[in-house]
Amino acid sequence: MTWLRSVLFNFAFFTTTAMVAVLATPVLLAPGRWTMPVIRFWAWLVVQELRLICGIRLHVTGREHLPQQGPALIAAKHQSALDTIVWLLLVPRCCYVLKQELLRIPFYGFLVAKAGMIPVDREGGGAAMRQLLKDGKAATAAGRQLVIFPEGTRVAPGEYSPYQPGIAALASATGLPVIPVATDSGRLWGRRAFRKRPGVISISVLPPLPAGLPRPVLMRELEAGIERETERLMAAGPVDKAVDELVPTAVP
Repeated sequence: MTWLRSVLFNFAFFTTTAMVAVLATPVLLAPGRWTMPVIRFWAWLVVQELRLICGIRLHVTGREHLPQQGPALIAAKHQSALDTIVWLLLVPRCCYVLKQELLRIPFYGFLVAKAGMIPVDREGGGAAMRQLLKDGKAATAAGRQLVIFPEGTRVAPGEYSPYQPGIAALASATGLPVIPVATDSGRLWGRRAFRKRPGVISISVLPPLPAGLPRPVLMRELEAGIERETERLMAAGPVDKAVDELVPTAVP
């Protein structure tokens, strides 16, 4: 049954993505602010498909640490493709820092670029870092919430990847506190995994790390906090299905 659900979800996911991207093409001619509601609607549809088809629900704790408005810098654990979707529903003006290759996806890449997400050339060296800081400061000035994955890629549960210095550079350039986030999303939606297992995915938002911390201290505290909380989530196992779910029940 899990395999059948996974087949149905993948079909629904790719069909939904293609249809929204194509139907939203006229938005590319409009101001960039018109694009975000379209992308958020797509994210909402995907989360509903996960719930209805795969039986995957979300449980978010620490949401009081997330801003209701104004700029923020969020450093999130990255175990699953879901992590690149859910933040569109958790903060009002999400601005993902994402790999440049995603912009090459037909239609979808156009919408992502129009929405003002920040692409990063992972092979670009110093020039890429300077562009990241420039774009990050612009997004902060516009009151957006930056979401960056400090490991730079999806990392399967139980595996380790060093945290990249881009998060510390962004914190210094923007002057924002860093909000750490842990998750066990890879438990149900694995890295590059076709199979999606039913259950509850936990997302744990931790208290912000103060602005102005020296870079070595920030990196040490950030990694220790996220990894410790991720280990706790994994050791605790799936959350009881009776818990309150904080996924929006209406299109934002």
